[in-house]
Amino acid sequence: MHVFLGIMLGLLVPYFIRVIIGPSVWDRLLGLNLIASKIIMIIILYATITGMTFLLDFAIIYGLSGFIGTIFIALFLSKSRIRERGEDGGGETDNEDDGDGTHTQEVENVEVP
Repeated sequence: MHVFLGIMLGLLVPYFIRVIIGPSVWDRLLGLNLIASKIIMIIILYATITGMTFLLDFAIIYGLSGFIGTIFIALFLSKSRIRERGEDGGGETDNEDDGDGTHTQEVENVEVP
């Protein structure tokens, strides 16, 4: 069992490299997710080795908080990237049929605070 624990700790090194060097923010986010999943596996292995079953509750809570945190970070990054490009969907849209089966879309410009 201690060998598996050592292997899990060793597998964290490439993920830390991914977080530090990652060419994009999404690669860094992926690296953080991988680190979180390995930490959960380490907690579960440690709880199994030592017989401290209450640590499994911490693993579940850590997994849920990591998942929710990842979702919020991804939403924040995607919304900030949309605003940087000026593609914010804050205006009202009118879809009109051109008669030939195609639609044009007119968007009113609305200032976003």
